[in-house]
Amino acid sequence: EVQLVESGGGLVQAGGSLRLSCAASGFTFDDYTIGWFRQAPGKEREGVSCINTLDGDIYYADSVKGRFTISGDNAKNTFYLQMNSLKPEDTAVYYCTLDEYGRSCPSSSGVDYWGKGTLVTVSS
Repeated sequence: EVQLVESGGGLVQAGGSLRLSCAASGFTFDDYTIGWFRQAPGKEREGVSCINTLDGDIYYADSVKGRFTISGDNAKNTFYLQMNSLKPEDTAVYYCTLDEYGRSCPSSSGVDYWGKGTLVTVSS
């Protein structure tokens, strides 16, 4: 079965950086979109960034453009979200998602699989 395992969350001061990782396994198809979504208490779930593994198409939410970078190592089925210049409003649980053959990002309507999430806390 498809499994997505996030890591790399933690506590960081405003202005600092974190690198999230998503290890994906349990599938052999080539065309899928890896997404990073986040949700803070009392707030709606937000699509942060996505990358299509076949053609490399990338999406960033306006709130993170210029600060976050999504990338992937297709050979290892491992994907990353480099987060720089972190702000307190970036505090959330970050989820890795997989959208098989879809490009719904930033909507979650096409997400087929979710990881359990990793908590990012940015202090002021």
